[in-house]
Amino acid sequence: MKLSKVGNQTNSQDPQAVNSRVFVGNLNTFQCSKTDVERMFQRYGRIAGISMHKGYAFVQFTNPFDARSACLGEDGRTVLGQILGFREVLPILIG
Repeated sequence: MKLSKVGNQTNSQDPQAVNSRVFVGNLNTFQCSKTDVERMFQRYGRIAGISMHKGYAFVQFTNPFDARSACLGEDGRTVLGQILGFREVLPILIG
């Protein structure tokens, strides 16, 4: 299975892109790589970017439907002995 060249950035400023973004929590980023995260999520749709941080990651899909499918499909998944937390990122409303 060939992996695409997924970027390291996710777009937190574009309201349209935020609806296509998934938060992955409780992720052992010392043992789980960006490539591992891409493999986990690529079945749900095209991934525009993945940003890895200590203990969590953001996966940016190209459309909101794929992001929602990923959250529902991966709910309760255990990776490296840890139950991961998934949720769609919601836009921040100011005002």
